[in-house]
Amino acid sequence: MTAPEPKTVTDEEAPARDAAAPGLKGALARYRVLAYIVGVGLLALVGAMIMRYVFDQPQYSAIVGPVHGFLYVVYLVLAVDLGLKARWPIVKTGLILLAGMVPFVSFIAERKVTKELSAG
Repeated sequence: MTAPEPKTVTDEEAPARDAAAPGLKGALARYRVLAYIVGVGLLALVGAMIMRYVFDQPQYSAIVGPVHGFLYVVYLVLAVDLGLKARWPIVKTGLILLAGMVPFVSFIAERKVTKELSAG
């Protein structure tokens, strides 16, 4: 009786594993990780702003706001890096940069970019 084969983890399931890889593959992995982080951070910021203006609890936005701002700047740098390595036009890169400013759009943009670059 042999032990079952361990399940192999694909790049799709674990993008952080490839984040140190050079070139386009590494840039895509770094972008994917930050796209998710910024997307979740933006949703947290929306919740903090609701707490601030509806329930008069400003302490949440005082914490979440600067953290999200810093992470968004890192997202911008990584998205430009990916755009340069993928040789995207400026308009496409700009749209990817703006995706981090609208709730849920960073998730959609990440899926579209990953599908496009993975296809070739």
